[in-house]
Amino acid sequence: MTAVEDHTVAPTSTSHPLEPLTGDEITAAVQVLRSARGLTETTRFVFVTLHEPSKGTVFDWSPGDEPLPREAHIVLYERGRRTTYEAVVSLTDETVVSFEAIEDVQAPMMAEEFESCEKIVQADPRWQEAMRLRGVEDFSLTMIDPWASSWTGPEDHPSVRRIARPLTWVRSAPGEHGYARPVEGLIVVVDLDAGEVIEVNDHGVVPIPAAPGNYEEPWIFEPDNVPAVEAYRDDVKPIEITQPEGPSFTVDGHAVAWQKWQLRIGFTPREGLVLHQVGYDGRPIVYRASLAEMYVPYGDPAPTHRFKNVFDQGEYGVGWLANQLTLGCDCVGHIEYFDAVVNDNDGAPVTINNAVCMHEEDAGIAWKHTDFRTGAVQVRRRRRLVISTIVTVGNYEYGYFWYLYNDGLIEYEIKLSGVISTGAIAPGETPKHGTLVAPGLYGPNHQHFFCVRLDMSVDGRANTVVEVDSVPSPPGPDNPHGNAWEVQRTVLASEAVAKRDTDAARARYWRIESAEKTSALGAPTSYALMPGSNVPPMYSPDALYAPRSGFTEHQLWVTAHDDSQRFAAGDYPAQHPGGQGLPVYGAGDRPLEGTDVVVWYTFGAHHVVRPEDWPVMPVSTVGFMLKPTGFFDGNPALDLPPTTPHCHS
Repeated sequence: MTAVEDHTVAPTSTSHPLEPLTGDEITAAVQVLRSARGLTETTRFVFVTLHEPSKGTVFDWSPGDEPLPREAHIVLYERGRRTTYEAVVSLTDETVVSFEAIEDVQAPMMAEEFESCEKIVQADPRWQEAMRLRGVEDFSLTMIDPWASSWTGPEDHPSVRRIARPLTWVRSAPGEHGYARPVEGLIVVVDLDAGEVIEVNDHGVVPIPAAPGNYEEPWIFEPDNVPAVEAYRDDVKPIEITQPEGPSFTVDGHAVAWQKWQLRIGFTPREGLVLHQVGYDGRPIVYRASLAEMYVPYGDPAPTHRFKNVFDQGEYGVGWLANQLTLGCDCVGHIEYFDAVVNDNDGAPVTINNAVCMHEEDAGIAWKHTDFRTGAVQVRRRRRLVISTIVTVGNYEYGYFWYLYNDGLIEYEIKLSGVISTGAIAPGETPKHGTLVAPGLYGPNHQHFFCVRLDMSVDGRANTVVEVDSVPSPPGPDNPHGNAWEVQRTVLASEAVAKRDTDAARARYWRIESAEKTSALGAPTSYALMPGSNVPPMYSPDALYAPRSGFTEHQLWVTAHDDSQRFAAGDYPAQHPGGQGLPVYGAGDRPLEGTDVVVWYTFGAHHVVRPEDWPVMPVSTVGFMLKPTGFFDGNPALDLPPTTPHCHS
């Protein structure tokens, strides 16, 4: 294996209006706000990120023009007043542009709260007594995961209190895999402002599973481990990935050019990886592509699991949880890394080195044909540019991968790994709402929903979204054999009708068409959103938490562009009873034909846990594609050069 890290990146420039904030800019913005508002130590900085100029302003701006004003958007939590604020600070003028209290919301859980929950719970005598009832005396072996509280009733309303509902696991020895030993039935409520436990609810003792379930040395080789491993495989031969002439891409700050593609890499502490201004051969396709929410509802009514429906993005933020990626392990080949700059809760910049990885990889054949009459063969290799980041949210790992192919295809893939959130069950019992993975240990049924926001600009800002179904043609004189089928188009003319579901029986997909440009054949140029595997929510529409996740009611939503409408479940889903986000955005029934549109696509990963998912999950994937459909006048990969055959005897 050959893995090369490239350090030839040009110095970061903030001359482009979408360049992420630097550490110095974060420091400056915080200082301006502190001074202007007289902030004290009780003010905590949740997120500090670029306040992006409006889409129209950026479209009208060109390199070489006067730089646009640089601004920072800041989410604060004033612990003394138990109030969330939003501020916009001008870095250009060193002034506070706006400062506003956001009533009846809770800001996402902060890093300091995420880390403090464990000590708060371990120090509580009621929790300690519950652990002693389960035979646990060494509290240093316990693991406390700071689960977001969900909403279980009016006492959880964000205007009442700021809480978390941590869950407990116990390691059998220091360093061993704690998720093998869940403490079932014990739920703690922590007041994050007071830093104390306010409730301990013990629903009865269930024996803690005894079998270790490790995936690290040396425990993985112990005979009582579940499953046990005798030795590492010795038949895995090295694979070398080399680019002796270097990569095909170029990088200037966060601007990337690769073959005919151009784009900008962005990053925010809430969304993580963002793609800006994605275009092909100078033609715009997507203005901004970002994860708009992650939602993980559990399908187990047991007390420990029924409140588990977490918005990993809106209740925590996936950007500040990004991994520092490792050369040769997370990414292989000739790698270009991008650091991410986020903030701590004092407002100081924090750099996550190697948060985003970019590299090229071979993706099989691009096209091939053999003329069987002459024996002539033409084949071309396909290549893709991979842009990825990986985050750890408690027990789970999520890898977010954007692929750009040299035939104009865009693909988004999420790779799920990590460790299942486990539960304990009495010996001899079989879980009704989950799967046994080891003696007394089970994985509850659950789902993962991801919503991606695609701020489109196919050949310009005037776009129309069209639903495309394939349906059988009616029998009759024009279809005497009954074999014919045709394509039906439905224009999504307004937000009221632009709430759609996938339909495999009709091979349904959606075209995002230019309202201004046509191909050589006279049809609108377009890109098509091609659904991948998907699943609807399994919970009842009457479920207590169903209103919190209105965006999962449909797989596709189209809304009129609005820079302020960024998140599928609303700006602040923490502890909220619901009714925010996409259902509200589309309620105005704004017209959509030939205008600036945003396409939101929700896709679900359905997890009926398998024994093979224990003790650490093999990667599973889910995603979708944006496919050129009349955007080009023919095969855009026709100009790929042939490669020299390499034969192995």
